[in-house]
Amino acid sequence: MTPITEVEGRRLTLSNLHKVLHPVTGTTKGEVLHYYATAGAAILPHLRDRPVSFLRYPDGPEGQLFFTKNPPPGTPSWVTTTPVPRSEDPRARQVVVQDLASLMWAANLVVEFHTPQWRAPSPAVADRLVIDLDPGPPATVVECCRVALHLRERLAADGLDAFAKTSGAKGLHLLVPVTPTPSARVSAYAKQLAVEAEAALPELAVHRMARALRPGKVFVDHSQNAAAKTTATPYTLRARALPTASAPVTWEEVEHCAGPGADPGRLVLLMDDIAPRLERYGELLAPLFAPERAGDVP
Repeated sequence: MTPITEVEGRRLTLSNLHKVLHPVTGTTKGEVLHYYATAGAAILPHLRDRPVSFLRYPDGPEGQLFFTKNPPPGTPSWVTTTPVPRSEDPRARQVVVQDLASLMWAANLVVEFHTPQWRAPSPAVADRLVIDLDPGPPATVVECCRVALHLRERLAADGLDAFAKTSGAKGLHLLVPVTPTPSARVSAYAKQLAVEAEAALPELAVHRMARALRPGKVFVDHSQNAAAKTTATPYTLRARALPTASAPVTWEEVEHCAGPGADPGRLVLLMDDIAPRLERYGELLAPLFAPERAGDVP
């Protein structure tokens, strides 16, 4: 029998709770749903009011993966959707995860959560800047941390605070709260930072996506600031063999990981790490929601 549960007064049908989604650890769908139920207070503020895109992996990372922006068939009427301007479909809508019931409904689909840097009431007006640091083997997150420390100082010189999180894959994300600014302007500034990072760290950083340029270097990806692009939402699990989370880290952890002989495994954060980290550090990304921490984009 398919279990039915109630979340905040909404009846949810949960399916395939014993299916293994992350094969290395044997993590089941039921355990993934428990993670989202317990981490809801952390992830929901990052989802709220932002149109969400889903990377679905219903049979685990080795099965079919597909990216969807449209509300999935069977989306309950009580799940919020919002119009999202797209050149190919002016009537397009996307899901907005506003509450725990909606979060659990979406998690039952088995998804990664991806969100833009703007909120639904103000399309293409960013309140965050993001830089995705993606290492080209044999570079690892260790090299990403070195580039992150440089970018933190560079952003601080412009009066901007940066906060770090793991990508949940191989790299690191920097998130910067900004006063509401057109996405195109934020994109241009982020590209400037990437070009400057390559000039300052020529043996370590590259600002262009061409794979021939990337072995052993960190790609400073500025492109996710474009209005049409999204980034893995803080605390989302990723479609990988291990149940890795895209989760915030302290700058002290980044500094330790940037040191000589550092172990890149130190910044691999798994699903079961998140609750203890929240208890120890609190919400490291809370400043993203504090208006006084937002800076003006030069």
